Amino acid sequence: MTPSRTATGPAVPKKRRSGRAGAGELLTAAVGAVPGGAARPGQQQMAEAIEHSIASGEHLLVQAGTGTGKSLAYLAPALTVDGPVVVSTATLALQSQLVEHDLPRLADAVEPVLGRRPTFAVLKGRHHYLCLARLDSSVEDEPDDALFDAPRSGGGGTKWLGEAGRLGKQVQRLRDWAEETATGDRDELDPGVDDQVWRSVSMPARECVGASRCPFGQECFAEASRARAREADIVVTNHSLLAVDMLAGRHIVPPHKLLVVDEAHELADRVSSAAQAELVPELIDRSTRRARPLLRPDLAERLTEAGDALAVGLAEAPAGRLTAGLPPALREACTLLDSATRAALEAIGDVKSDDPDPVRKQQAKAVLDELSTTAQRLLEEADHDVAWVEKPDNGSRRALVVAPLSVAGTLATHLYDERTVVATSATLALGGRFDTVARALGLDAPPPAPPSPAAAALATAAAAGRSPVAPPVAATEGSRASIGTVPATEGPGWSSLDVGSPFDYARQGILYVAAHLPRPSVSGLPGPAGEELLALVEALGGRTLGLFSSRRAAQQAAELVRARTDLPVLLQGEEALPLLVRRFREVRESCLFGVMSLWQGVDVPGDACQLVVIDRLPFPRPDEPLAAARAAAVDAGGGSGFAAVSVPIAAVRLAQGVGRLIRATGDRGVVAVLDSRLETARGYGPFLRRSLPPFWYTTRPEVARGALERLAKS
Repeated sequence: MTPSRTATGPAVPKKRRSGRAGAGELLTAAVGAVPGGAARPGQQQMAEAIEHSIASGEHLLVQAGTGTGKSLAYLAPALTVDGPVVVSTATLALQSQLVEHDLPRLADAVEPVLGRRPTFAVLKGRHHYLCLARLDSSVEDEPDDALFDAPRSGGGGTKWLGEAGRLGKQVQRLRDWAEETATGDRDELDPGVDDQVWRSVSMPARECVGASRCPFGQECFAEASRARAREADIVVTNHSLLAVDMLAGRHIVPPHKLLVVDEAHELADRVSSAAQAELVPELIDRSTRRARPLLRPDLAERLTEAGDALAVGLAEAPAGRLTAGLPPALREACTLLDSATRAALEAIGDVKSDDPDPVRKQQAKAVLDELSTTAQRLLEEADHDVAWVEKPDNGSRRALVVAPLSVAGTLATHLYDERTVVATSATLALGGRFDTVARALGLDAPPPAPPSPAAAALATAAAAGRSPVAPPVAATEGSRASIGTVPATEGPGWSSLDVGSPFDYARQGILYVAAHLPRPSVSGLPGPAGEELLALVEALGGRTLGLFSSRRAAQQAAELVRARTDLPVLLQGEEALPLLVRRFREVRESCLFGVMSLWQGVDVPGDACQLVVIDRLPFPRPDEPLAAARAAAVDAGGGSGFAAVSVPIAAVRLAQGVGRLIRATGDRGVVAVLDSRLETARGYGPFLRRSLPPFWYTTRPEVARGALERLAKS
């Protein structure tokens, strides 16, 4: 049966800009529509700065702390732009928040001011949409072609047949859904389907033949989403698609004059991921299966041999960065793969309009071309690339990976041309300055600002050979570990601004550093740190979010608290994360312990979370290939790779983790860092503390426990 549908989604009227309302008027209308809402000083300052950037064409970095209301602060001035505005978010979840909540409320509020209702659309990657061509080609032999990676071992053929039956039912449900959906967006499918099922009915951009050659081109869900985006006032996308758009010559996202990058501290990593490529034996096997009907047997056999050679090479090579070039076995595998894919591509030839099945032919060509390009890139061993062997702990998947050493040049070339960029986040001023993030985003560092009296004193002490002491802002007992008001800085064509936060961090929270603990030196949770954690948790009676540097440390902490208290402990990995977070909110005395995904993704305002414990400073591990390679490159150039790479990474991660505590104006609590280096490390300790919100600061354990005991009684 051929799926059909009757609509491509709601029609979007052409834009008519009145040109009469300014950002301030629109912001006032937007916040006035919220019960009890009022524009906050930082929110107003941010909106005014963005309006100035729109008028001047100057790029802008804005640090806006939690609670500022930065979404409305950039959406209001965006509506003054003549032409579409693109907003890029870090994740699909943030994308959904804007489209489902913030933008509809804003549109309602400003309609009387503008004299029309502004329009908006969401733009996702092509693989997020149902592909009618792939669904139509999912005939009886499809599970063996598209679903062959379902489990085949451990339970014999019976398990495989049962699994295939379950997946087949999901494919049938997708066929039924195709008759009803107006958008084909996977996020609207409830309940969802397995990833491998979705891959069988979606189309990556590189495999698409294009609307003009596809038999379902006029009904394509992905093309319909792009059409809606071209007609909207505000287009909401995500960093991953923005990165792909830049690398592909900027033809995916509609032309625009203003780009707002929310959670901008994550953009460089997303661009690195988009520019990363890998070779996996399973991918070669899948590509061979797909191309086999189009190839002579000998060519298909050459592809299989290349995949086998890669599997052998990966089995022999240790995990980690390849600092001395490709090992002989992996070099031979890449050479075989490059030769085999080139021969296969030549044999398949061009995709023509009169081909019996242009969709399948394009799919086969796309995956082979990607394999060939990656093999050639690895064989080149260019100085601007980093290669490593990836072997997960469970050994289930091995890969040969290559990624760019830096993406700053890519961003400098492709991010800023012919548009004004506003980059915002709660974490942009590291160590009290925007320089580090600006360089990572491809902006030239600004000229050095005149040193403050404290900085001048440090420089004088260093020049005289004396041991420098931390400046007052680094915080002594009872002071504020504050970044203060970060001065606006600027470079060629850009400026920066910190609008602060409406929260009174010094009154709402304490930053406690356990300076008396030994410097962490072993993996996992050291005994003294465990005892410190236990004392803090018992003082409060739960309500603790534990952020750990490793799964082993999180597990040890959970075992300790479970063994020594009656408090319920929720451990990441034991159940689905959304369920754990919901239980953490609902059960007042519970503790939630986990690793890096909790450092940014948890929002628990109120008294459910009044203690955030961080076991150690989140420096990148020595086995993180990209961070290690970037640090080595700085060292080779005469600089300090640790200071230039590892410390900024730790600063961003630490600020994100610390930011889990105060999420609303009524929140109170303690952040406890069980790593004494935050206090004792003279070089980077003050830098990291200046990157954090201005909590009241202490190193005395009795002060932290006393505060927690008072919170427990409140």
